[in-house]
Amino acid sequence: MNRFALPLIAAASLASPAAAAEIQIAAQNPVVELSVSETIKAKPDIATVSSGVTTEAQTAVEAMQRNAAAMDDVVKRIKALGIAADDIQTTGISLGARYDYDQQSQRQVFRGYQASNRVSVILRNVARTGEVLDALVAAGATDIGGPNFSLEDDSAPRAQARKAAFDKARSQAAQYAKWAGYTDVRLLEIDESVAPGGPRPFAPEARLQAADAKTTPVEPGLVTTEVNLTVKFEMTR
Repeated sequence: MNRFALPLIAAASLASPAAAAEIQIAAQNPVVELSVSETIKAKPDIATVSSGVTTEAQTAVEAMQRNAAAMDDVVKRIKALGIAADDIQTTGISLGARYDYDQQSQRQVFRGYQASNRVSVILRNVARTGEVLDALVAAGATDIGGPNFSLEDDSAPRAQARKAAFDKARSQAAQYAKWAGYTDVRLLEIDESVAPGGPRPFAPEARLQAADAKTTPVEPGLVTTEVNLTVKFEMTR
């Protein structure tokens, strides 16, 4: 979430920046403070998925070696699909011992080692998301996650939401001013926070379709960009 304030200020001296003081504009009349929100929806152009491989072996070295070989196949498959290397990022590697609880002896029994490796992949062709997920499973991925949909550049919908929120705030402030016997309003301060659209989790049942002859269905829908404004206006005559 991006957050910033835009207080309206006056410089005490333009000739001497070092000596300039920020002075909050003083209100001579009643002030109305409003909090407004506006949301803009847009089609996503980015899908982020994750893919991992988990392997087991009796020794730590063997578990890691098996995992490295399996993950190498997955990464090669990702690149073969035309995904740029810069859009592939390792997000976690782990190795740990496995134990089972033996009910008869009532103690932990060592079963071996488990290694895992996971990567995050950015897809710049959202329509290929299902195809890529199926390919990852076919290449040996033992688990997949996502997709999370987003906009690579949300500046346009953010600007739309910002303008709509400001226009709404000013209109509401003008109404309050009219009801209070004033004719107009003067902007004093704006405080903004921007909330980009949140990720949409991939349905677990959709993962199970990867082994089917059909491509895993993926519906990107729309993502939202929300702008929240807290605005202060002075009522004027």
